[in-house]
Amino acid sequence: MTADARFMRLALALGQRNLGRTWPNPSVGAVVVAGEPGAERIVGQGVTAPGGRPHGEPMALMDAGAAARGATLYVTLEPCSHHGRTPPCTDAIVAAGIARVVSAMEDPDTRVSGRGHALLRATGIRVETGLLGTEARRDHAGHVARITHGRPHLHLKLARTRDGFAAASDTARLRITGAIADGAVHLWRAHADAILIGIGTARADDPSLTVRLPGLGVRSPLRVVLDSQLRLSPSSVLVRGAHDVPTLVVTTRSAPAHAKRMLESLGVAVVRVAADARGRVDLHAALAMLGERGLTRLCSEGGPHLADALAEADLVDSCTLITGPGTCGPQGGLPAVGPHLGQALESGRFRIAQSLDLGADRAVTYERSEA
Repeated sequence: MTADARFMRLALALGQRNLGRTWPNPSVGAVVVAGEPGAERIVGQGVTAPGGRPHGEPMALMDAGAAARGATLYVTLEPCSHHGRTPPCTDAIVAAGIARVVSAMEDPDTRVSGRGHALLRATGIRVETGLLGTEARRDHAGHVARITHGRPHLHLKLARTRDGFAAASDTARLRITGAIADGAVHLWRAHADAILIGIGTARADDPSLTVRLPGLGVRSPLRVVLDSQLRLSPSSVLVRGAHDVPTLVVTTRSAPAHAKRMLESLGVAVVRVAADARGRVDLHAALAMLGERGLTRLCSEGGPHLADALAEADLVDSCTLITGPGTCGPQGGLPAVGPHLGQALESGRFRIAQSLDLGADRAVTYERSEA
């Protein structure tokens, strides 16, 4: 591995720390390296701060101080070149005296999109792009989806038995995954901007949808429930915890006004969007609304019905199927993978990006293939 690749991997790792905490901005990692080839030393590190500001580049430059002059900056996304609530990162890079910038990918935001790199080159800074670009695009998939599609990147998570079921045919709760897989799910939650479920899962499981890993409880993301007629119970865990963990219910314009007022009085945010032909929350409208609110990374933990509806609407960007060692048995149950999702995963539009053994469970992640 080259020195450039090592330092870029560090920048990527830094950026991954704050995934889920910086929306609406991307979590950008940056590393400042000084010294001649073979004698390089890291003089500054930074990542976009929670809430999205300051950006990763000025954080790393501040850490480096005067040592940044003549150094190389490794950054996971093209530095911004437009004035927002903070000055452009390109200005900070030039002012710090950086001599070389290695950028993993171009920013698809039209306010930047190549302009940041061009401005740096115009000042005499050497700019190299594309190093570990595939890895960077995966980390910044939420930012890319919101900029290019106007909605968050959607990661679908489903658990199933070895014989393919998500629930038993009787009313008994089916335990599918073990502690290691459950820990991985909580880590995905910590790196998401929001968790999405449907009212069916909310009523059947009464979940908390919080991050329950030691030291990471404060990283519980926004909880989003699709509920076309506002049937979410005021006594549910989600509603009772709404003052501690932000909770948003997406409903239709035909939902009862009194139910909306009641949920809002208990700390739940309620937003109405268009309904589909069946009277349910229109999924495209719901995700567009979340994108308008700045959300970039959405993890769906609803059941097979919601998963299949998302696949039918062509809104799934990645899908993780966690297969446990047990079986549902001859009585069968609810298949975890519905017809639309199954067809999508087998159509060639998705590829297997990762396979992990999580104790006795097996997690396979599919990602949408690039066009």
